[in-house]
Amino acid sequence: MCTAVTYQTKNHYFGRNLDLEYSFSETVTITPRNYPFNFRKVDCIETHYALIGMAYVNDNYPLYYDAINEKGLGMAGLNFPGNAYYHEVVDDLQNIAPFEFIPYVLTQCKTIKEVKQLLANVNLANINFSSQLPASPLHWIIADKEESIVVESVKDGLKIYDNPVGILTNNPTFDMQLFNLNNYLHLTTKEPENTFSDKLNLHAYSRGMGGLGLPGDLSSQSRFVKATFTKMNSLSLDTENASINQFFHILGSVYQQRGCVDMLDNKYEITIYSSCCNQDLGIYYYTTYDNSQITAVDMYKENLDGQDLINYNLITETQINHQN
Repeated sequence: MCTAVTYQTKNHYFGRNLDLEYSFSETVTITPRNYPFNFRKVDCIETHYALIGMAYVNDNYPLYYDAINEKGLGMAGLNFPGNAYYHEVVDDLQNIAPFEFIPYVLTQCKTIKEVKQLLANVNLANINFSSQLPASPLHWIIADKEESIVVESVKDGLKIYDNPVGILTNNPTFDMQLFNLNNYLHLTTKEPENTFSDKLNLHAYSRGMGGLGLPGDLSSQSRFVKATFTKMNSLSLDTENASINQFFHILGSVYQQRGCVDMLDNKYEITIYSSCCNQDLGIYYYTTYDNSQITAVDMYKENLDGQDLINYNLITETQINHQN
């Protein structure tokens, strides 16, 4: 399971936790403007916006988990089992395989307005990358510097939801996740008042009691509520260091620790990595489960007019700064 977040201070930020019980040896991958993106059912895009994000590169093809493009548009795919439904190929639509969806959008669009126009003619088709890599059941959060949407391919077709909270987790469908927030409208960051009864002298005996009832478990619906409450009430200075640190703290509120989600056969779901992209500067920051030190990759320090993928292996070993 996963959690994706948007955040704004002076700049705009987009990122996610990837929660799984295994890794595909993913890398921070930069796709330059002249890398030819081949698609299964639509024409190759030879020249396009450059991308940076986390990807599993297979046969020189970047299978992006999340990415931003040079115009500041970000996109991430999150697990959506039981609800995701990919349709058969439709002749009069642009048939896009799920693994192609992120590059198809980010190579061509710079705003949510352009994304919505593009999606009006898209069918997410039931096409696997290979026999070893079947299509994953996903839904997607897409965000520019001003707004975000959620895209879900379900049996009823392609659904596009405006996302006023800038958060996405997994199940249920996004409209139900948003509606569920009504159950928590009583939460507050302030000291709560006694509304239980005016006949009882009740009072707060601890700081933070305005948040009583805020979920703390690791289910997707609870993580949606927790991440939304944390993000919507989050404050930080607008410097780059303060902003990215706060972003990782927001993701940390729904971080998964090894041992808490048993997947059987001695496998446990963990937060394999957390990412934070500066959408204005094109910098991809990340941490990994065993390395909480923030690492940065700047797309503009590379040749974005090239044709070859640029890959950075993740720094996964613990980094400790010894002071004496």
